[in-house]
Amino acid sequence: MDLSLLAALNAERQARRATILVTEMASGAQRLVRQSEIDADPLAAQLDKQLRMGKSGMVEAEGTSFFLTVQAPHPRIVVTGAVHISQAMAPMAKALDLDLVIIDPRSAFATPERFPGVTLLPEWPDEAISRIGLDGYTAFVALTHDPKIDDPGLVSALRSNCFYVGALGSRKTHGKRLERLVAAGFDEAATARIHAPIGLDIGAVSPAEIALAILAEIVSALRGPRRKPA
Repeated sequence: MDLSLLAALNAERQARRATILVTEMASGAQRLVRQSEIDADPLAAQLDKQLRMGKSGMVEAEGTSFFLTVQAPHPRIVVTGAVHISQAMAPMAKALDLDLVIIDPRSAFATPERFPGVTLLPEWPDEAISRIGLDGYTAFVALTHDPKIDDPGLVSALRSNCFYVGALGSRKTHGKRLERLVAAGFDEAATARIHAPIGLDIGAVSPAEIALAILAEIVSALRGPRRKPA
């Protein structure tokens, strides 16, 4: 591989941005396609499909074979709220190969005993998120019902390129949430990104069912048509 291509791949990996290395099998010629460049590429449809699957593979176009090496950041879910729903979500997320980060300044809730093997950040969301960052391969989920905890996380998520933003609460609760976000400077287009009521409508009642509905909606957003990167 050309050293400049390798350097570019490493730079994109460090920045948690998706790229695809396109190799023409007959000639060995290679080129790097960044996610933001897919629409303009001659192999746009094939590149988009492989990237949504998160898998490398062989494709053909007009009688020519190409190998597409997909380099995509590992998807993760950042949750505000060490609550029963996030407890139920933890083993499901692991089974789906999704990294889970729980943020909650209430140290009595965010304990290793309640969340074994999960990344726990017993901090205020604005502090934690400013350190870990949010990007196009991050889903953000607000679960506490406490504006002091959820709102700073939602503000950070709406200012980022998160592929999914969701918040727990009734329509009345979400209406008040929208009022606060509008007062914070967000317009209707920005707040429309929030999935609320959160999760697919499967009639979920228990924490486990709500966690399942949320994860199903996240996977749908992850594997479905992508928003253009900011």
